[in-house]
Amino acid sequence: MMEKVRVVIKNSQKAVKVPTGTRMLLRRCCNAVLALEHFPHPAEISITFVDEEQIHTLNLQHRGVDRATDVLSFPLGENGEYDVNPENGACLLGDIVLNISRVSWQAEEFGHSFQREIAYLTAHSMLHLLGYDHEAGGLESVRMREKEEEVMNQLGLPRNARFKTDVQKS
Repeated sequence: MMEKVRVVIKNSQKAVKVPTGTRMLLRRCCNAVLALEHFPHPAEISITFVDEEQIHTLNLQHRGVDRATDVLSFPLGENGEYDVNPENGACLLGDIVLNISRVSWQAEEFGHSFQREIAYLTAHSMLHLLGYDHEAGGLESVRMREKEEEVMNQLGLPRNARFKTDVQKS
């Protein structure tokens, strides 16, 4: 039985209007990753929407990388050990920072929906918060990709699914 998951979402950018339903999708995504990983405890995750400039600054400050990126993950746990929120007993998994401008651009670039792109990046970050690392490549990178796609399928956002509504002539 899955425990309670609290996802705190904050919009700190004005560059892109966040589509209705996005917050619910991200909550579903976080829940799907935790269920897939059989995470046994209540959990708390913070997601912040930022723009290119904000994520560039964070990337430089925290990773020493002098450019914008699509998403940053700031895990609070280590080796499956997490701080616990004394108010609700939830494990504090960490923070996800999404560059909404880049989400929008990449969705267009990859030919899929904004929803698929933002859910994919959230699933990717959630796996980072749980200790996965793809930076070295190899098997862990492959396992991470498989898990991301499994979550996308569960959410009804499989790879190459197109949600652009075309007018059909009958």
